[in-house]
Amino acid sequence: MARTPNSSAPAARPKRRRLLSGLLAALLMIVAVLGTVARALPADLQALPYVPVVVSLAPWFALIAALALLLALFSNRWIVALVALACVAAQVWWQSPFFRPQQALSQAAVSAVGQAHAVTGDHYARVMTLNVFKGQADPQAVVDLVRDERVEVLALQETTDAFVKQLEADGIGDYLPYSQVSSSDGVYGNGLWSAVALDRPVDDEVNSSASFMPAGTVDMGGTPVRFISVHTTSPQPGYWSQWNRALNELSLMQQKTGTAYVMMGDFNATYDHAVFRDVLGSRFSDAARQAGHGLVFTWPANRTGVPTFAGIDHIVIDRGMVAGQVQSKHVNGSDHAALLATLQVS
Repeated sequence: MARTPNSSAPAARPKRRRLLSGLLAALLMIVAVLGTVARALPADLQALPYVPVVVSLAPWFALIAALALLLALFSNRWIVALVALACVAAQVWWQSPFFRPQQALSQAAVSAVGQAHAVTGDHYARVMTLNVFKGQADPQAVVDLVRDERVEVLALQETTDAFVKQLEADGIGDYLPYSQVSSSDGVYGNGLWSAVALDRPVDDEVNSSASFMPAGTVDMGGTPVRFISVHTTSPQPGYWSQWNRALNELSLMQQKTGTAYVMMGDFNATYDHAVFRDVLGSRFSDAARQAGHGLVFTWPANRTGVPTFAGIDHIVIDRGMVAGQVQSKHVNGSDHAALLATLQVS
């Protein structure tokens, strides 16, 4: 007796694919919604347990939402597609300013920092910040980067006495002979190094509950600019409120008028954290966002198989300044990448 071909099995495969695609789209959409809502929360709610960690991943939720949108369209899940599209739109709205330069460096600034050696006494400077991971970063690599990038002001966080001693032995003084290093616990410190003398150096400009944040004034072509090495509390279990408080304390710098400030360091917060945007207020700008060359990630930088995915290190500049040539550089031994920028003061 002849058997008729069973055509139901092949026909069922596309249906199963659409069903699985729809389920996956819904799951990814939920993740994208959670990430988008977390980014939209006010500062106090973003300080709730684990929310700071979720917010630090905000740019990546755009990719999750985009994938959810494609899968939803393939599986004809129109409500899921609409919600995913809304998440994509929100993330694009928040992240797109990082890809649009707000102000451009002058050609004079680009030329000044492109010389064979650092040029001091003008209105331009190449600056750098790096968390040296409890003194485990390679001091020679730091010195080499300072030399190669013609850095004029350097901010380091989580230094140790042994690290600073080795930094000096490796020749940091040949490029940045002036420094101010301070520690609130006697173990780990923050520091500033400069190619020109630091005027009015202090151990802690911020009066922070997180760590001493040393500062000193640098003459940039007749314009005094006060630099601060910043290190706030990390948002870890048990320290959520301390993290929020340390950034709130930093926001008080907006009230210190009459002095132009540059704050460089490990803020332990991305631009997506509302409390970091509160630090900026209407006075300060994030150098990476102003430069508009794209998102600049600095952490983590020492995990095999894991790319840097969060921009928690920042160079924050005052009114009347322009930042450009913002980039990150790997430094052996540190869990952070170094962050560099060229600054121009008017």
